[in-house]
This record gives sequence, C-alpha cells and structure tokens, in this order.
Amino acid sequence: MDYDIELRFQKLKTHLEESFGGGMDVQAMLFLIGVNELGNGYKNFTKSEKTDLFHISICTLLEPYGYYTFDGRDEDNWPHFTLNKMLPVLDDRDQQHLIKEAMLDYFIQNEYYSEESPTA
Repeated sequence: MDYDIELRFQKLKTHLEESFGGGMDVQAMLFLIGVNELGNGYKNFTKSEKTDLFHISICTLLEPYGYYTFDGRDEDNWPHFTLNKMLPVLDDRDQQHLIKEAMLDYFIQNEYYSEESPTA
C-alpha cells in the first residue's frame, strides 16, 4: 500500500475518532458516509438498510472516478446510481488503497476534514 495514502488515512481516522469515538475503521467510515449521503441523520437501520448504506457510500466514493453516476433520489429520499463501467479486478491491498484514497478525497471535498488543520 502507498505509504503516503496510509499515513494520510490514519490522520483522517484520528480526526474522525475525535468526533465519533474510537474504533473507526474502513467499515465504520463507509457506514458514516452512507448515513451522511442519505441525509436523514442517524437512526437504528435494518440489516437491509445497512447494506444499502454501504452501497450508497461505495457509489458515492467511486463516482468521481467515473464508475457510477448519481441518478437522483427515490420517494423515500434514498440516492440511486447507475454503474457506468465495471471495476477492474483488484486484490485486497489495491481495493483498500482505492477506498482509502477515495475516502480522503470525500472528506476533504465535503470540507469535513482538512489536511492542513492542526488536528490533521
């Protein structure tokens, strides 16, 4: 894994743990992104809804890379996406790298995190 991405990701993780508590990992961050993108705040989600939240976060993270296009929201305000192209076959290491890089971009672009901040 790219050392720079991993170092930057660990700083993001530390920043998020200050707000959301310890134990933030990739899965917790994906869930957080999904809840944020849904825009309804936190609630007790069903297992099916949690799966949908992970899908929303992956689509959102990979949209800037051209893999998905946001189509809009349904009557319950859930976002929907169209797959534009298949992801290449990636090993676990490369998948983690891509997701971590996309998470960094997401939190920075949405102004939830700044790598220049003193806490970063």
